[in-house]
Amino acid sequence: MPVNQDYRNELNALKSRVEALEQLVRKAAGAEEKPVIPGGTERTVEETVLPSGSAEACAIYFSGYYRSGDQTVRCQPQERRSDELLGLSGGKAAKVLAALGHKQRLDLLLEVWNEPLTGAELVERLNMGTTGQLYHHLKALTGADLLQQEERGGRYTIPAHRRFPILLLMAAIADLIDTSDYIDMAEVRNEAHSYLGAATKDGFDLHQLLWAVVSNSILEHEGGYCSEIGIYLHDDGSITVADNGRGIPTWLLPQTGQPAVQSVMTRLDLFGDPKQSFFAPGAEKGISIAVVNALSDLLSVENRRDGEIYRQEYRHGIPQTGLMTVGATKETGTSVTFKPEQELFAGRFDKSGIVMRANELAEAYPGIRIRVQ
Repeated sequence: MPVNQDYRNELNALKSRVEALEQLVRKAAGAEEKPVIPGGTERTVEETVLPSGSAEACAIYFSGYYRSGDQTVRCQPQERRSDELLGLSGGKAAKVLAALGHKQRLDLLLEVWNEPLTGAELVERLNMGTTGQLYHHLKALTGADLLQQEERGGRYTIPAHRRFPILLLMAAIADLIDTSDYIDMAEVRNEAHSYLGAATKDGFDLHQLLWAVVSNSILEHEGGYCSEIGIYLHDDGSITVADNGRGIPTWLLPQTGQPAVQSVMTRLDLFGDPKQSFFAPGAEKGISIAVVNALSDLLSVENRRDGEIYRQEYRHGIPQTGLMTVGATKETGTSVTFKPEQELFAGRFDKSGIVMRANELAEAYPGIRIRVQ
């Protein structure tokens, strides 16, 4: 039986009153307050797509608390409308981000977050050789009301009214932090010549990506973990390199908050000895697996380790899926399937040339079997 609109409105109003009563009870009992969102709407991770031309505005609702010593400071529920946020002066917003984006200034704020510190203590904590540079940043931060200093050259602290904005900014950064990796991916494509050497009039040699992936399997072999490499050419112009090594680790890395395999595939600076990277003739920089990912229209990586099969998909170096568990296995190893970006590379993979190079590698490394099909 359809719910009458008036009845639905009454239910919503009743729900709002119950939630308000719950807040009062929790406050009276000294319990932690939950953020109250106007209208009785529950916070959810799901997105609601409004009809085109809808007059309903979007907004961000937030609240929270932090403990400082013996005190707990609360931020009452607040609202920021999207038109207000998106209408901020671009110049002023960029200036704020640039000021806080300076690593040493951010380090200073984070150091004094939990405890007041003197200038001398900050020099020691941050391993600064001199105090001149430190006080230059301290002066900028105090002038911007992001730090305050006790009288007569005392300790530095963060003003209470600035703590929540800093926390909110860090929360946004946490959600956007992976974009730094993707920006690096885009820059690889813009500077492809640095990794691939000279290009012909038709484009770069796509085989350089193949041998860069194979070189990772060779390194596994040199470490005593890989005895077989398979190279498989596909009709759609993609290619797969599979080995029976250990498989790329899948556990979360504390320094990135990502599975190790995702960091390997997207971080240009996290893993690998540059001296062990594959260098294309005439190139300035080595080609890591992350570079291959950045220069591929599509790439998928499959890991077999710890009794599981894991898979993740990428497009232009950006993950299209999370790390998925897709099966069980007793085998170990890694398979990488990629399709070079057509705008950068000329032609298709040449099987005869690949077979010739694979035979040369097999002669150089007698303990490994390499097959091409």
